[in-house]
Amino acid sequence: MSDVTIRRMRPEDVPGAERLTAVGYHDLETRMQRRSAPEPELRPASRGASWVARTLHLLETDPGGSWVAEDGTGMLGVAASFNREKMWCLATYAVRPGLQGQGLGKALLAAALDHGRGSLRGMISASGDPLAVRRYRAAGFSLHPQMFLSGTVDRSAIPVVEKVRDGSAGDIDLMDSVDRLTRGAAHGRDHELMLGFGHLLVSDTTTGSGYAYVDPSGGVALLAATNRRTATRLLWAALAETSSEVPIGHVTAVNEWAVDVGLAARLDLHQEGYLGLRGMEPPMPYLHNGALL
Repeated sequence: MSDVTIRRMRPEDVPGAERLTAVGYHDLETRMQRRSAPEPELRPASRGASWVARTLHLLETDPGGSWVAEDGTGMLGVAASFNREKMWCLATYAVRPGLQGQGLGKALLAAALDHGRGSLRGMISASGDPLAVRRYRAAGFSLHPQMFLSGTVDRSAIPVVEKVRDGSAGDIDLMDSVDRLTRGAAHGRDHELMLGFGHLLVSDTTTGSGYAYVDPSGGVALLAATNRRTATRLLWAALAETSSEVPIGHVTAVNEWAVDVGLAARLDLHQEGYLGLRGMEPPMPYLHNGALL
């Protein structure tokens, strides 16, 4: 570590950071693969482009939150974080395979955490990596196990869904209001980014409001609502758009309504990773985004 530099990430670092995280996550998934799980795949170019766009967005909206570790051989690790309305979130965190346990990850996380020192709340969507989980707990985060559902939707189980419409940029104020009620902070400009990555569904009635982003793969990228009935309606509407295998990820125990929908759709339930929280209770009804939380 003596010749390693920890510095703020710059826009020209982002393509290299994307490849480092792609290789790092692939290595982690390979090492921790469940016997029944499919063989891990390296992040494809299409998702890599989305990763680059998202990280450039974070550098634009909160440039002090993202860091790289490097030495004479090049980039060794990255950590990208950001603040939104007194909430600090960790978007990505990885060290080059083979360099774990040497203090690089600890130094990167410390820099990112220092950026969020004035925030009242914190969120991290964590893998099951024992080293990373240990650091999150040492930093004061409560660790809430995450579930996910996967499989092919039984389309005969999908009910008639009403009071759900296509959303647009005109719904950002509504979505920010729902965000504040569910997780304590709005996504703000992050909604502008997500509108370009997925199909937005909105439900806004006298009894409740909410929204869901459906990503191109058919998964639910983010869902928030003011009550379970609205959240359930939105999740069924999202599942109705799928035509093949679909994941419902990032389900915590307080969001059993999502488990009920997934099981009713004949999906299989699994457990993987943690939602790390500091200064807050698990948000609900809420299925967080893996990077933008």
